[in-house]
Amino acid sequence: MDRARLRHLLARESAEAERCNPRSRDAYARAAHLFGRVPMTWMNKTAGAFPRYLDSARGARVSDIDGHTYVDFCLGDTGAMAGHSPTPVADAVQRRFSERGGATAMLPTEDAEWVGADLTRRFGLPRWSFALTATDANRWAIRLARAVTGRPKILVNSYCYHGSVDESLIVTDPHGGPGLPRPGNVGAPCDVTLTSRVAEFNDLDGLERALAHGDVAAVLMEPALTNIGIVLPDPGYLEGVRALTRRHGTLLVNDETHTFSAGPGGCTAAWGLEPDVLTIGKAIGGGIPTAAYGLSAELADRLLGRADLDLVDMGGVGGTLAGNALSVAATRATLEHVLTDAAFARMDTLSARFEAGVRAGVEAHGLSWSVSRLGARTEYRFADPAPRTGTEAEAAADPELEDFLHLFLANRGILLTPFHNMALMCPDTTEEDVDLHTGLFASALAELTG
Repeated sequence: MDRARLRHLLARESAEAERCNPRSRDAYARAAHLFGRVPMTWMNKTAGAFPRYLDSARGARVSDIDGHTYVDFCLGDTGAMAGHSPTPVADAVQRRFSERGGATAMLPTEDAEWVGADLTRRFGLPRWSFALTATDANRWAIRLARAVTGRPKILVNSYCYHGSVDESLIVTDPHGGPGLPRPGNVGAPCDVTLTSRVAEFNDLDGLERALAHGDVAAVLMEPALTNIGIVLPDPGYLEGVRALTRRHGTLLVNDETHTFSAGPGGCTAAWGLEPDVLTIGKAIGGGIPTAAYGLSAELADRLLGRADLDLVDMGGVGGTLAGNALSVAATRATLEHVLTDAAFARMDTLSARFEAGVRAGVEAHGLSWSVSRLGARTEYRFADPAPRTGTEAEAAADPELEDFLHLFLANRGILLTPFHNMALMCPDTTEEDVDLHTGLFASALAELTG
């Protein structure tokens, strides 16, 4: 890669973004009362000098306040995998909030049992509880694992993503130590090695060494890494994880928040996995904040049989808004009418088309890049072969190159997930949307390789 050429192209696209988005630029400049000038500081993770401001969104389209409309392959970093404001969800929210009221009355609804039954159908876990974010679902799963095992530590994969769970912010030590704080960790409450152990994804030997200490309550993992870039499991790896956790008396928690893209029951159903706990958030609410965690029958019975655990009041498992009537109604509508088995089949086909288009572009220009797909989600990486571990995936990042590709595409009507080169399909994505990306991606590569 000619880095001077890359920097020239990046500067050109940055200038074009600023020229074409004056209202977004001015809104960002005026946002003096927001920490970091945005509602959440991660919104600054964007190519260019400022984020584009949302005006409206529907289906697979997003429009900004400067009047531009984009094909949206970001989809709220999975939160809008059902598409933006799908009609069945909008109708359910309208009925619950405006017509019937009681969005947060601290009373259960019959919708919750329907959702629990459908999550059981999809993922296999028979007992479910609700949260508002996958971060909370993971935190509560960790508490339950510690309570039932009596063990203090949680094991995660290096460069995993489980929201802002403190225990997950650990990476492997290249010198063989017990682990290091993930770079940039904000305000860690204690040395992360006091609460956590770490192993590389796809490294069963490293996992066995860590579990041999006998102090790990649960392995919290994605069946495939996603937020550091898609890292797929080697053949036999996930089966090995399950065997090792059982051998060492450690619970297995599968976080399917992003890997839900693999199919109607995520990787758990697609690959026949058998976790003790499963956590999921974002997509299941169709854009309304919600999350859930499922438990095996044996684990649920053990927990409910413990008279010493406060699972009702101040025991640290729950939240006033968790399981509220509005979120549960939105979740039912999403699962029943939008993210159906048929919708997943179509999204998977579109994702395969996206993958083929990217591969064709990469091969045509002789680039040493790779493409990985997880059902409805596809990502291209600046490494070949594709990374097998989180540490390898992190090392494959190229911020300048990523910014150029994101800006080039955004300036021409395509949005990718800003954290990496990931594209997600929704029920409203079309073949024409995919083909638009294929053509623009090929044009970007032609400019890069000159």
